[in-house]
Amino acid sequence: MRPLLVLVLCLPFIAQAQVNQDSIMIKKMSDEILTNGKAYDLLRELTKKIGGRLAGSPQQQNAAVWGKRNMEAFNPDKVYLQPCKTPSWQRGGKDFAAVVGVNGKPTIQKLEVLALGNSLGSNGLIEAELLAVANFDELEKRKDEVKGKIVYFNSEFDATLVQTFKAYGASGVYRRSGPSRAAKYGAVGVMIHSLSSAPDNAPHTGAMVYDEAQPKIPAVALGPNDAKALYAQAKKGTVRVQMQTYGFFLPDADENNVVAELKGTEHPEEIITIGGHLDSWDVNEGAHDDGAGVVHAMEVLRAMKALNYQPKHTIRFVLFANEENGGKGGAKYADLAKTNKEKHILALESDEGGFTPRSIAVTCTPAQFARFQTWTPLLKPYGTEVTTGGGGADIGPLTGYDKNIIMSSMIPDSQRYFDLHHAKTDVFENVNKRELLLGAVNIAAFIYLVDKYGVNP
Repeated sequence: MRPLLVLVLCLPFIAQAQVNQDSIMIKKMSDEILTNGKAYDLLRELTKKIGGRLAGSPQQQNAAVWGKRNMEAFNPDKVYLQPCKTPSWQRGGKDFAAVVGVNGKPTIQKLEVLALGNSLGSNGLIEAELLAVANFDELEKRKDEVKGKIVYFNSEFDATLVQTFKAYGASGVYRRSGPSRAAKYGAVGVMIHSLSSAPDNAPHTGAMVYDEAQPKIPAVALGPNDAKALYAQAKKGTVRVQMQTYGFFLPDADENNVVAELKGTEHPEEIITIGGHLDSWDVNEGAHDDGAGVVHAMEVLRAMKALNYQPKHTIRFVLFANEENGGKGGAKYADLAKTNKEKHILALESDEGGFTPRSIAVTCTPAQFARFQTWTPLLKPYGTEVTTGGGGADIGPLTGYDKNIIMSSMIPDSQRYFDLHHAKTDVFENVNKRELLLGAVNIAAFIYLVDKYGVNP
């Protein structure tokens, strides 16, 4: 029999052998994580011993020390810090808001509120008539009514969108730019419906960004139940409200990304990054956002070392500083990558919570995506598949200097995420150990396949 014919006949058997080998390796990783995983214990330490980790706070700095110490204990080839400057916004006091008049009649209805991140203080108690609008279009139509009023944006999630991150994206514009859009027409303050569909009254904070060309007015998010009630009142008549916030900025703080490395044996110059962000908001423990992503990265490192896995490519495990209100950690990581002329082939971020994993999402060329999809049968037993749309705030800056870097993300079930996101309810007790560990299993499996086969078709 001719050698070429023999090779053609053997190819299906070679391919099947490779699949079997991959299945065995992924099963080993899964067994190691599900039986000996430390992610849940690490998350307990991070949330209960350190707590909320607002950028610039002592807790955030302690978290970087904690992350470095724990990753060193896993004996990677290298662990180091990447210094960066981050904003140091302070809440400054207990935010307040209340309804004090309805249709000209005095009343007192205290509202559950949190100032939006980066919002400046109100310089005392503000009282004004409320102008409630459904969206920016209505604001523009009623711009002549805005001056001297507190504007309420009904930034409620679109309940018809099954993908809750799409609902968050659509509503999030009111948190980010609503205050400056209202200030343009003379508003003295802004209130929004918390970016949540939770049937409770816990307000959700989150970052806003001032347009430097407009006055910097204070802004708060209302608890969902209070927001709905207030909007209904305003649609029926005139409502007068009070609000007071205390936010201010200290000078930029000295923070650090924490980076661990496993050096590649065949392509050490090609880098695969896995990461999550250490910082959180001040009002919670940051368990899902993004303690889960932090311990996902740490657990994959631990499991690979426990199995004596030696990667072909260099794999980095990065705990980013300051995702929530500035993105300085991710920007510094990308700046250093550019300065050092590093070659990054893929970056994966876990920043959507520690719930049951559903997919690994990738942003890449159609040919690369077709290649990645062939791995779905290997991931399916652990609950995921390969889908489109990967990325993350911390890894995104990498594409600023190389558009060919593949962006990837762990996509857990999202239906409960925004019940907790940026609210006081994002605490350790609301994380399920099994779900958290399964997230690490799927990340480890995907990264193993990327490392073994590369990213090109």
